[in-house]
Amino acid sequence: MPDILHETRGPIAWTVLNRPQARNALTFEMYEGLFERAKSLAEEPDIRAWVITGAGGKAFAAGTDISQFTEFRTGGDALDYETRIDRVLSAIEDCPKPVIAAVAGACTGGGLGIAGVCDLRVAAANARFGVPIARTLGNCLSIANYARFAALIGPARLKEIIFTARLVEAEEALKLGLVSELLPTPEALETRAMELATQVAALAPRTLTATKFALTRLRKSAGPIHGDDLVKLCFGSEDFREGVTAFLAKRPPVWTGR
Repeated sequence: MPDILHETRGPIAWTVLNRPQARNALTFEMYEGLFERAKSLAEEPDIRAWVITGAGGKAFAAGTDISQFTEFRTGGDALDYETRIDRVLSAIEDCPKPVIAAVAGACTGGGLGIAGVCDLRVAAANARFGVPIARTLGNCLSIANYARFAALIGPARLKEIIFTARLVEAEEALKLGLVSELLPTPEALETRAMELATQVAALAPRTLTATKFALTRLRKSAGPIHGDDLVKLCFGSEDFREGVTAFLAKRPPVWTGR
């Protein structure tokens, strides 16, 4: 089976991240599949909403597949990576169709990045959200993703979640406004996601497009903020290489601050 599946259900586009054996960890090919789908849906007038979900019920997506990082040697490699990923997230964010993330299980790292640029997020009771990078790889977010997450849950809560490397359980995510609705099981989640997409698809498309674009423009209205030096600081470090090695070896990393 392909690692990413696309189908059309009437006016609803449905995409499944399909690596359940790896908790749907994202390969570069999967990211590219999302980019291509976002671009193609923007040109399909009969599609009125897009749902993105994960296969297996245990993960939406548990971040980028860590094996993708083994060839990183410099901060420049990291900047190329962040540029590549932001291209994908921006394509989803800028897609004129309403995009719904249906989240069951782990939604972390790059998975949370994808869910975060969707317009609506609904979750199963087993969903967990976070960016535990201070515990795992010792890297950092791009400046664009810091801005996106801060807009979603506020800078103070974002800082606390990253500083403690904890995962946010589904009930807390609902209270934070990270998700709008909780369902008891992954099966109920799929049904509800389809109902919600159908409801959204019946509304005035231009109203919804204008609203999502207006809110994105408001977030960006402060102007560009540069953060390449921060990406290089983390991804170009010995600690990052140690984090990748330790993760793949399934042992705790030993941080040195270098």
